[in-house]
Formats: sequence, C-alpha cells, structure tokens
Amino acid sequence: MNHSAWKTRRTRKLLGETVEESTAYTEAGYAFALGQAVYDRRTALGLSQAELARRAEMTQPQISNIEGGDSVPTLPLLTRLAKALDASLTIDLDHDTSAFTFTPHGAPPAEQGTTGGHGSAA
Repeated sequence: MNHSAWKTRRTRKLLGETVEESTAYTEAGYAFALGQAVYDRRTALGLSQAELARRAEMTQPQISNIEGGDSVPTLPLLTRLAKALDASLTIDLDHDTSAFTFTPHGAPPAEQGTTGGHGSAA
C-alpha cells in the first residue's frame, strides 16, 4: 500500500468503514484517560507531581508516567492515588467508551458525579 491511499482510523470511521480496534489501542486509550483524570485532579488541588508522589508513597517519575499514559497501574496503586488525591475513583469501562472520574471527598451532592468530579474519557 502506498501512503497516498492510507487513511487514519478516524477517517475510516467518518467514511462509515468498519474499524477494528486492537487490544493495545484500547488499553492505551484507558491509560491516557486515567492519566488525564489524575492530572486534572492533581492540578485542581494545586499539587505538584512530587507532592502527589509523596502522598501516594511513589516517586515523581511514576506519577509522570501515569499522567502521560505510559503506565497501567494496579488496583492497590489506584487506591493509593485516590486516597492521595482526597477523592473517590469511579471507573466506567465499556466497549466503546471509558471514563475515569475522581470525585472529591465531602463534595456536596450536586457536585458528585461526572460533572463535579475531575474525570476523563477515552
């Protein structure tokens, strides 16, 4: 195939063509969405990566890897992150979409959920 005939996934979807997503592509989307949610909550709290790392008993490079979508954390690590971010973590995984939402502890009922929490979707 020459490059002039190459189409991106997005272009193929827009043209109505069937696009099969690889497992790696889907997992990368999850990792990126989680990283964005961590970044959003951390910056909303005014924390540096180093301070979040200290709170979560991690290193700053580990936080950087998570925020950059370069890491898939374990459940115990997600628990530590949520605690360090003073929030509950809601993960909604579906075939077509995924969402990671950090909801601050003690948030008023109107603020809880996807509108009040700091989240990201893939």
